[in-house]
Amino acid sequence: MISPATWCHLPLSKTPLVYLMRVMEHCSDTYHVHHILKIRKICHKCRFLDFGIGVFKVLTRMAYTVAMTLSITHLGTGSSGNSTLLATEGKHLLIDQGFSGRKLTKRLAQVGLDPTDIDAILITHHHGDHGGGAKICQTKWGIPVYANERTAMELDLLPELTTFFENLEILEFGTAVRILPVPVPHDGADNVAFIVSYQNERAAIITDLGSWTDELVQHVQGCEHIAIEANYDDKRLRFGPYNRKLKDRIIGRGGHLSNEQTGMFLAQVCTETTRSITLLHLSRENNRPHLAESTVLYYIDEVFTGDLRISMQDGPEFSTYLGQHSKEGQQNKFHLFKVNA
Repeated sequence: MISPATWCHLPLSKTPLVYLMRVMEHCSDTYHVHHILKIRKICHKCRFLDFGIGVFKVLTRMAYTVAMTLSITHLGTGSSGNSTLLATEGKHLLIDQGFSGRKLTKRLAQVGLDPTDIDAILITHHHGDHGGGAKICQTKWGIPVYANERTAMELDLLPELTTFFENLEILEFGTAVRILPVPVPHDGADNVAFIVSYQNERAAIITDLGSWTDELVQHVQGCEHIAIEANYDDKRLRFGPYNRKLKDRIIGRGGHLSNEQTGMFLAQVCTETTRSITLLHLSRENNRPHLAESTVLYYIDEVFTGDLRISMQDGPEFSTYLGQHSKEGQQNKFHLFKVNA
């Protein structure tokens, strides 16, 4: 067997992702510090992965868990575009597509995929930063899109590549992935959150809502992972440059969640099974990551002991997993399922 040190010295053209994974599979602690730096340089050049020293021991065992996980990777969240990749060994799905075709291609390339690898896109609502890029995926790559009727009509989706869903209708992708759309209040749109189920574990992806319902609380409680917007800091919005009409819309029931509201919602839904939270859709004008994190943690400190992260506009940055029970596995960087030997 060729040693990890040998692979580290191969030129980039001779070092496909499968070999990098084999390095991680067989590396011992002997290579932990000296050779991970070389692997990191290779990964940076090919734009696939960016492993840090602190997670290397976890990544060496990844080959044994690849078939058991569903990864959740936010390709970017914010007012300039939103899209989240759900990936298993056999399926690649997008939740929302608010990017141009070129931007989507670039972001998928960073996780070793291209648009032709996407099996389907599910759209939460028709606003441009969530669904504006859906039709280009139909016309250019023939990707099927799932949306409720109003969203599909507003986006002028191609009928032959569009499947309508109703609220609380279970959508099945393959034999393992199930997704439940749950209605949430958002002005001028029939918006939904998505509850993703995989191997008896669940993740909630919730964005663009100014308040919540008892129904949403019921479906999110007990999820292993929760991704939810924390759009604005109340003081920064109230004293910021936006006009009064826009401020009122954002603060209203159909607007967006403040950091405080997100914290209060999470305090209701977090249970002992909740092991990770990702905060989404932070406003560049009216929020800061440290404000969102500290405010949310204030509300959930007594009910949540897992990992809290923040996904920004310029993703992808990290992945979270369902079906992987090891808590340390939640610390991993990108994990790819498209590995061709």
